[in-house]
Amino acid sequence: MAFKKLFASVGIGGASVETVLSDPNVLPGGVVHGEVRIEGGSVDQEVQGLSVGLQGKVEVESQDQEMLRDIEFHTQQLGGAFDLRAGASHVVPFALEIPWETPITTFLGHQLTGMHIGVSTELAIARAVDSSDLDPVHVHPLPAQQAILDSFGELGFRFKSADLEQGAIRGTRQRLPFYQEIEFYAPPQYRGLSEVELSFVADGRGMDVVLEMDKKGGILTGGSDSYRCFQVDLERFGETDWTAHLNQWLAEVGSKRNWF
Repeated sequence: MAFKKLFASVGIGGASVETVLSDPNVLPGGVVHGEVRIEGGSVDQEVQGLSVGLQGKVEVESQDQEMLRDIEFHTQQLGGAFDLRAGASHVVPFALEIPWETPITTFLGHQLTGMHIGVSTELAIARAVDSSDLDPVHVHPLPAQQAILDSFGELGFRFKSADLEQGAIRGTRQRLPFYQEIEFYAPPQYRGLSEVELSFVADGRGMDVVLEMDKKGGILTGGSDSYRCFQVDLERFGETDWTAHLNQWLAEVGSKRNWF
């Protein structure tokens, strides 16, 4: 028995945990339902706690280098301490709320390149290696976000990539420690633009839309960035022609190239 306890302390023969989601598809501000299935190992163990949360791969700057780091940005406790008998089974249902700022991972049925968001599960076991699980979730855009993304497509922008960056966008309602950037290649009619980066920062009342436009350099000048930020009502967004609205803003910056 002593050897079994020793092995369990390093994860051999210890408890296992599996999370099953009822439906991995969700909108920001929605709820993901599922259950955590716990299987006891070869020895009795003391469970200190069980939690689920959301985890994303975030680009972090460290010593002048960029690296990807798994960051948990929302956690929900599912229970306190209990004794897990050897070979015993437990099923714990849960309903995990999805923050309004949760990044979009799926658009028009396709996974956005660079997006990795999942439900993380942690079973904290006394004097042993924590047992964990990660299950991908597919975060679809809110209707207001969908309308703006559709407009980018109508204007001829092509999707390049998406990532999560550590930090904050000033002047927005951001609360998470990171933000999403969705990057597009600019079409030819915006001669002064090379790329546009789009960020959404939403809450239950509205949404900030941030555009960072990379302007092409000229013969004597380098490229430059231009920022625009505007607010969108999540209920009344349909009253605006977003294609025309975005075209006006983008044309102001990108219709001409600064040659000098």
